Amino acid sequence: MNIAVVGTGYVGLVTGTCFAETGNKVICVDINEEKVNAMKAGKIPIYEPHLDVLFERNIREGRLKFTTNLQEAIEMAQIIFLALPTPPGEDGSADLSYVLKVADDLGWLIKDYKVIVDKSTVPVGTAEKVREAVARKAQVPFDIVSNPEFLREGFAVDDFMKPDRVVVGTSSDRAKKVMEELYKPFIRQGNPLIFMDERSAELTKYAANAFLATKISFMNEIANFCEKVGADVDMVRLGIGTDERIGKRFLFPGIGYGGSCFPKDVQALAKSGVENGYEFRILKSVMKVNDRQKTTLLTPIMEHFNQQLTKKKIAIWGLAFKPDTDDIREAPALYMIEHLLEAGADIITYDPEAMENVQKQKNYPIQYSQDQYSLLEDADALLICTEWGMFRNPDFELMKNAMKTPVIFDGRNLYEVGRMKEMGWNYYSIGRQAITQ
Repeated sequence: MNIAVVGTGYVGLVTGTCFAETGNKVICVDINEEKVNAMKAGKIPIYEPHLDVLFERNIREGRLKFTTNLQEAIEMAQIIFLALPTPPGEDGSADLSYVLKVADDLGWLIKDYKVIVDKSTVPVGTAEKVREAVARKAQVPFDIVSNPEFLREGFAVDDFMKPDRVVVGTSSDRAKKVMEELYKPFIRQGNPLIFMDERSAELTKYAANAFLATKISFMNEIANFCEKVGADVDMVRLGIGTDERIGKRFLFPGIGYGGSCFPKDVQALAKSGVENGYEFRILKSVMKVNDRQKTTLLTPIMEHFNQQLTKKKIAIWGLAFKPDTDDIREAPALYMIEHLLEAGADIITYDPEAMENVQKQKNYPIQYSQDQYSLLEDADALLICTEWGMFRNPDFELMKNAMKTPVIFDGRNLYEVGRMKEMGWNYYSIGRQAITQ
């Protein structure tokens, strides 16, 4: 099939590349000429495991192309995916201006029947708005489909190629047949292709992310309470995670969720509720809990250093909001950095993928290390903000010899409390006994 993908951000690039991998001809559109030229030259603009292999192969074999010309992209396309940003506005609602601008352009550009697919995460009712925008100028038939993505950063290629489910919202039998044909290679193992109305599909995406964010925040609340009563959150997690009604995933406590999806989508769903006369009380609490959780380690840090951080050297492992990505949007590490700088600390950081993004997007007066150990030289403490695999089994003896004092503030509970005590570390984590020696 011939496919156009408008927008080459995270979702658009993964979507276009994975569709090309199954034999479709895909052309991706972006207004950023420098970015498009770089992709034409085979340079991938994001870090996502395994995407580079598919990206390079499909460019080489002529199935994946890039352009800044929207008309060129849609002329031969049967299906047009809109993978455009929907950033939060000042009031928390999703900004649909990018989506509706392209929809308006499509109205006069399409010359034959097209299936236009909302791949962006959008509020309930967006399909109607897109349909109206296209219809104002269109002289040919078209259909609007809602097809939300359920991609986890760090696992996006696997999630796309082997989806748990594919959700398609459409009221058109013609569009349904097109989408069935498109997704047939991805559901051969029997995972469902679920058809529903457009509004239900739009809400499904928000509901999924809001539920997962709620699960994370609930566990963080339990972890905070564990610290008050002397319980161990790891034991509690195991105790409830084996209940099949609850499940094991998204029960690991830490310093909050971040990224491009959960914060924005929870906020947008809550705002959509207000606009429709409904108050999401749970979601309001989830947002409050997560905002507080991002800096929950600040209190033990200040207490450990007797409220005096001036000129204390704090080494930080991890800047991305999660491992296996270079995405720093709403990353808890950034919130900790800002508070530590305000308290007078000197900061040096290391992340295997996200440092360049922090340097480009933030003007922090901090240092960056090229490896995970050199920044520990004469450090007063280590703060762990991202659970990269390389941090899970480090050389503790080397670390202790390098640091001024052996103290770790672990925002991701990477290490066993008993082992840290045996090795002579001062160790603070989330929802577990603090070790001071």
